[in-house]
Amino acid sequence: MPPASAVPAATSNVASQDVLAVQVARLYYVQGLTTDAIAGELGLSRPKVSRLLSHARRSGLVEIRIRDPEGQSQDLEARLQARYPFLTAQVVSVPQGSPEQLWLERTAAAAAAALGEMLRPDMTVGLAWGTTLSAVSHALVPRPVPDLTFVQLNGSASAADFMSGFVTDTIVRFARNFTAGAQLFPVPTFFDDPDTKGAMWRERSVRHVLGLQEQADLLVYSVGSHTASIPSHVYSAGYLDAADLAALGAEGAVGDIATVFYRADGSDAGLSLNARASGPPLSLIREAAGSLCVVSGLGKAAALHAALAGRLMRRLIVDEWTARAVLDLGEPGR
Repeated sequence: MPPASAVPAATSNVASQDVLAVQVARLYYVQGLTTDAIAGELGLSRPKVSRLLSHARRSGLVEIRIRDPEGQSQDLEARLQARYPFLTAQVVSVPQGSPEQLWLERTAAAAAAALGEMLRPDMTVGLAWGTTLSAVSHALVPRPVPDLTFVQLNGSASAADFMSGFVTDTIVRFARNFTAGAQLFPVPTFFDDPDTKGAMWRERSVRHVLGLQEQADLLVYSVGSHTASIPSHVYSAGYLDAADLAALGAEGAVGDIATVFYRADGSDAGLSLNARASGPPLSLIREAAGSLCVVSGLGKAAALHAALAGRLMRRLIVDEWTARAVLDLGEPGR
């Protein structure tokens, strides 16, 4: 029998191994890193990474979800869900001191994995476009899903960005990944005149797309913000001019979902640009059968906080630093 003084040390060694095994498992299973990448990030050998993954499986640390003994991400998830009882949150851990581009990549990989589990045959999925969803589209793992259809949630045509292919490429990438159909929405992102939008919304082909959006089983989107360090595509690609941005600021807009804007309390009534926007009404977002919002970057914290105040999502995947920033902003309405 070992001396009594040896027992705490052995217990400590086992606990340390469990903590490291979970860190490796999260990077491998949830965020999609290779064993080589994990070894480089953590300063381990590749065989050591493989042994830790095996230990995680054998010891039951890896099940449907990874149980983290340190509990940092889980604590943030619990705090978000306590403040917003309607919300299911997944917080993605990122290395200390890492750049926001890496946060986006890790969050996109986690969202791609989650989406792969959520999709079922015969579903219709409404898909917004933007920088975050483009990153998610590049992280998807191919898996055919029978009779799945993606429908674009907001128009993408603009004088500044008409020929870039950014939006079409993103939607088509989702569809090809799951061997699914894609219903594009070839209308302007913002109309010059609300009356023009009203006339087009009466066209049969447009009403068909609007009907698919309204019947969607799942909506997938991010929140937009002009203050993000990795700018939302609608701001960086010239969809809005100086007068538009000035009007949004004067009217108190802090963010958008699918190019429909809202204030700090999640409300959108009276925001003039929304009358010309091609995105779905926020009531559709709020009342959707299912929704997945993917957010990364401290510049989006205020926009995410406002969207949560307006109950504009049911499921959220967010990096840990943005989650902390949202929680630091305080209770809704304060």
